[in-house]
This record gives sequence, structure tokens and C-alpha cells, in this order.
Amino acid sequence: MMAKVKLNPIFEEVQGQVGNMVLRRTYEGRLSLMKKPDMSNVEWSEAQAAHRQRFKEAVAYAHAAMANPQVRAFYEKAGAEKRKRAFQLAISDYFHGRNLLTETE
Repeated sequence: MMAKVKLNPIFEEVQGQVGNMVLRRTYEGRLSLMKKPDMSNVEWSEAQAAHRQRFKEAVAYAHAAMANPQVRAFYEKAGAEKRKRAFQLAISDYFHGRNLLTETE
């Protein structure tokens, strides 16, 4: 069973990290608290390192897309329709080869 907590107005905007716990808000507005994984001893394979690099590039694309008002508006509208965050849709588009920054120029 999941614990439920009703936060007073002081804590409405809680996010980030507290010690070894991570707070995260879902698209629906629910708050999740989970233990931060210890990745200090992980040795990445070549394939994992390549994927992590590609994900880093996808995040950079998403940041650039959110900085462009036209592209951001597109992703926010699509996100509302699909009940997903605009930033997540931009990352997904990058992985599927879609680049709205070059398409809008």
C-alpha cells in the first residue's frame, strides 16, 4: 500500500533531492519519493556508454527546443493531448530522428 500525504501550501512546490531520497512530481501532479540509486561502482559497457551519450544529446535538443517559442508551443500542445510533458516528447522525437528546430527554419 502506498502512503498518501496531504501537503500544506508551504510544500506545494517540493522537488529535487533530500539526502539520498529523490522527490519527483508526475504529470498528473502526484508526488513520488524514491531512494536515489548508487551508481558509483557501475562500469558501463560500450553500448551503454554510447546510449548515455545519445541521451545526453537528446536532452540538449530538448533544452534547445524548449527555448524556441514556436517549437515549445508545438510540444506543449502535443503534450497536453498525449498527457505527457513537452520536454519528454522532445527527447522522444530526438530518438525517432525528428528535429523540429531544423524543420522550422
